[in-house]
Amino acid sequence: MGTQCQRLGVARSTLDDVPVGECEDDAKLKRLLDEIYLRDPCLGTQRLASVLKRDHGLEINRKRLQRLRRAMGVEAIYCKPRTSIPDKGHRIYPYLLRDLSITKPDQVWCADITYVPMPCGHAYLCAVMDWHTRCVLGWAVSNTMDTTLCLQALHKAQARTGRVPEIFNTDQGGQFTSEEWTTQLTNWGVKISMDGRGRWMDNVFIEWLWRSLKYEEIYLREHATVRELEQGVERWMRQYNTWRPHAALGNQTPQQLYRPAAPVKADKNLESKQAA
Repeated sequence: MGTQCQRLGVARSTLDDVPVGECEDDAKLKRLLDEIYLRDPCLGTQRLASVLKRDHGLEINRKRLQRLRRAMGVEAIYCKPRTSIPDKGHRIYPYLLRDLSITKPDQVWCADITYVPMPCGHAYLCAVMDWHTRCVLGWAVSNTMDTTLCLQALHKAQARTGRVPEIFNTDQGGQFTSEEWTTQLTNWGVKISMDGRGRWMDNVFIEWLWRSLKYEEIYLREHATVRELEQGVERWMRQYNTWRPHAALGNQTPQQLYRPAAPVKADKNLESKQAA
């Protein structure tokens, strides 16, 4: 066995390795952290530990909270100095939406990733939204938070609409600064815009989307598998796009505003009868 592993370049210890799933306590705590983050994204681990002790009677070590939040891809929003420089191929682009009047569909698209708690683990959801109409154009679910997840959502949006935006806005996450992501947008002739560091308000519409989706679908149903989660998100997104009116959109649905119905042609015979 040792000789075979040596020829294959595989460590023998890996053959005996048995993957261990996430413990139930960590899964429950991650869900609670996600709910608290939606309520107040500015809590650091010190205040978070105090809130957990006061409101939930939980004595949680700060190092454990830091580890779980890293796994969730969650970071407290606060002002801090820029202490690191992106690696080559991870260029940070300027924010192009400041003082920009966004007046039509496909002028600006945006994208973001959110953590999705599940009873036995977790998943990640990426969505692409049209800024002007709030219409969700494409989304994807995965148990890993990588660039492939974001590209799947992007390609679904492009395939569904047959269009690309003038500007695409994201945060400065590693998925959106990766060469694969930026190269795809550049090849389409799309201008790339990125939020300021820690500036969640720069992409506020998709943050509101996450809040509604989690409280109205994910927290209520607790999907047991990724497949069930995809079905639940599909159902909720369809209702959000095509059924729910938005006051900010003149009580139209996002889909109505993004792709308005073709005007009905008048029947000339009917008009002449009415005139008579």
